[in-house]
Amino acid sequence: MSKSLTASKKIMKNYLSELLTEPEVAEELSQQSIVKKRISRPLAHKENKSLESLLNTVSEPKENTVRKEVNDSTISEIDLLPISSDKSSTTTPSLPEKSYRQGDFQAMFFEVAGLTIAVPLIELGGIHKVDKTNSLMGKPDWFKGVMIYRDEKINVVDTALWVMPEKCDEALRNSLNYQYIIMLNDSPWGLMAEHLVDTVVLSQDEVKWLDSSEKRPWLAGLVKEKMCALLDVSALIGLLDKGSDIHQK
Repeated sequence: MSKSLTASKKIMKNYLSELLTEPEVAEELSQQSIVKKRISRPLAHKENKSLESLLNTVSEPKENTVRKEVNDSTISEIDLLPISSDKSSTTTPSLPEKSYRQGDFQAMFFEVAGLTIAVPLIELGGIHKVDKTNSLMGKPDWFKGVMIYRDEKINVVDTALWVMPEKCDEALRNSLNYQYIIMLNDSPWGLMAEHLVDTVVLSQDEVKWLDSSEKRPWLAGLVKEKMCALLDVSALIGLLDKGSDIHQK
């Protein structure tokens, strides 16, 4: 890895750290000793799924797959975890509001440009293997394009560009090795990911919950041990529907 690329990744990680960590949060985290919880701890509201079981549901594009034509571009279908077939850009999650705020819950961690991001597993709509996307004119830079799964159009988000567009330089963009698309609940939106890290059962006190939604509506809280963002999926979908990036622009 070149020095410039390494520097770019460090800048992005520092940027996200500064963005997420308010002074009072940092002070609280420095005074706490976080004990790791075993992944095997039972969940009351959802079956405990390991990363291996999730990976087993992600299929490579089939050679004899049916193909659909979209704006003169051919995109292969791929299999993924079952998600609702009733999608639209205005769809909001049908799950109870922040159901993961009660008791233990499972989260999946994934990486983008060296950053670790978590999504509540109960709000994970599925996982795709990255395939060809069809670019559309007049969309934000972070809008990678549309990928077809059966009869559904998936709006693919370049996660690095969405999170920190001003820090994602050409060297870093060229180095990104996106492999997966993380579907956000039953919406048509999917975040691109380089690596799936792990699935972990979290207790309520392992997350610094941020209840103010005005400044960072996409952020449900901070996973203390990993110091990474836990996404508020419904709020993130709302921002994407509006064409807004992390700065709500």
